[in-house]
Amino acid sequence: MNSPPVRPTEDASVIAESLERPEVFGELFRRHAADIHRYAARRLGDAAADDITAETFLIAFRKRAGYDLARPSALPWLYGIAANRIGEERRSEVRRLRAMARNGPTGAEPWTDRADSRVTAESAHRLFAGALAALPARDRHVLLLVAWADLTYQEVAEALSIPVGTVRSRLNRARRKLRAAAGAAALPDPVRNDVSRAQEATSHG
Repeated sequence: MNSPPVRPTEDASVIAESLERPEVFGELFRRHAADIHRYAARRLGDAAADDITAETFLIAFRKRAGYDLARPSALPWLYGIAANRIGEERRSEVRRLRAMARNGPTGAEPWTDRADSRVTAESAHRLFAGALAALPARDRHVLLLVAWADLTYQEVAEALSIPVGTVRSRLNRARRKLRAAAGAAALPDPVRNDVSRAQEATSHG
């Protein structure tokens, strides 16, 4: 009789177990696929999110032997893989953002919940989308991993394999460019509440 599926407490334990029992890796998908799909959909739209999510977990499965088992949660790692795949589709993302800048968000669900909660005017959405489109891809990655994926500076550093100081500088540069592009206080700041939370994590790292 087959043994029941293993549900280790930490993601790292799932990955370690999957090296001997590959089928166990499916637990990681069950835990985190919805988060990765939601993030991909916000950046590239629903049509691309299925593919990005599937590819993220396929890449993660193939690279699982190199995962740092000292990191209990695999979510930052998965977000990093997804961000890299989204980066390969950066032209599609920029086209999507520019379309939003022209026409406003479309669909039943707002394209950014955080902007909705702070500024409801459609003009603010358009302004925010246009400013995001103008950012370099590397700065946009950092900004949106903090603002949409709720990662700390340290987690973004792990996700993108960059120093924490680079995360801080890219985020600050992105925020300055967004504000400069807005030319007014109407631009929603997607990271205002994240910064105080992230600073504690980075002040010790």
